[in-house]
Amino acid sequence: MRNLISNRLGLLAILLGLISIVLVGVSVWGFRLGGWPWPQSYRVATWGTWAALVGCFVALAGLVVWLRNRKGGGLVVLLGLLLSLPVAGMGVGFDLSARMTPPINDISTDTQDPPVFWFTVTPTDYPSANSELQRTAYPDVRPLDLDLPFDDAFALALAVVEERGWQVLSADPDESQIEAIATSRLFGFEDEVAVRVTETDNGIRIDMRSRSRLGQVDRGANARRIMAFMSDLDARS
Repeated sequence: MRNLISNRLGLLAILLGLISIVLVGVSVWGFRLGGWPWPQSYRVATWGTWAALVGCFVALAGLVVWLRNRKGGGLVVLLGLLLSLPVAGMGVGFDLSARMTPPINDISTDTQDPPVFWFTVTPTDYPSANSELQRTAYPDVRPLDLDLPFDDAFALALAVVEERGWQVLSADPDESQIEAIATSRLFGFEDEVAVRVTETDNGIRIDMRSRSRLGQVDRGANARRIMAFMSDLDARS
């Protein structure tokens, strides 16, 4: 009887895991290609997350049953767990990152004189209320100083932007700024990026601003983008 229960729980976990993957796939398709508004896609992805979480619990229950007799059915249970874990992990991580990061979606290395967007769809100013929250949450988001001529620094910054696959909107050395769109891998969220190259008494200063177009919470994505860009730029200078 325990063997039968373990098998049934494993099959149910497999079904829930497959449903979760399909729901997330439909959510991504709906947003990227189907023209769904983000709330609708998010709702479908949430259903997928719940299906995956239930699948994990069902698989774990089946694993407990299997461990009591170890007479078969373990592979079915493990397959159900493996199919449920990716979406469950993604959903839990998504929720935790929202809870652990400040409710802001516009990050700049210079909060007093942030780069200004000129070529984006919504060229709004950096919210001054973000400044203190940003400094507390992301102390490593800061400008980068380079000992390079202006033209070399600008060309290097543009090369890093292009290598990351961002869509360049403007790259005019006379404007001292590069503007681009960075697209997330899964849902294709579009974030706006501005890289400013400024001459100083000691060389070149690189400032960067990254802002999400959707929502009021970025779950740390913009800060991570800036720090990764600056690290890459510094390593190549």
